[in-house]
Amino acid sequence: MGAAGTRDERLASRERNPKWKNPPLMIDMSICINCDACLRHCPPQFGAIFNHGIDVVIVPELCSGCDKCLDPCPVDCIHPDPEWSPAPAEWWDEPATDDPYRR
Repeated sequence: MGAAGTRDERLASRERNPKWKNPPLMIDMSICINCDACLRHCPPQFGAIFNHGIDVVIVPELCSGCDKCLDPCPVDCIHPDPEWSPAPAEWWDEPATDDPYRR
């Protein structure tokens, strides 16, 4: 696969796969109840959703926009983010230190 093809490549490069046509998803934390249903349903090959402090975040560079996290969300707080911006540097600490997708 090319640049940013596998999850490990995306973790290393911090780049989104250019072949993905859907925008990444984002969580509206003003609505989120921190139930982690989205995290449990994010496919491990993407592994984009993490607990970051008291928030649950989607790292856009890891999110394919596949929508597997939408139906499990009981409060409908996850939405496409067509004008996304790169994840803050501190969000990348989660995959490096406590990666739930590598268990």
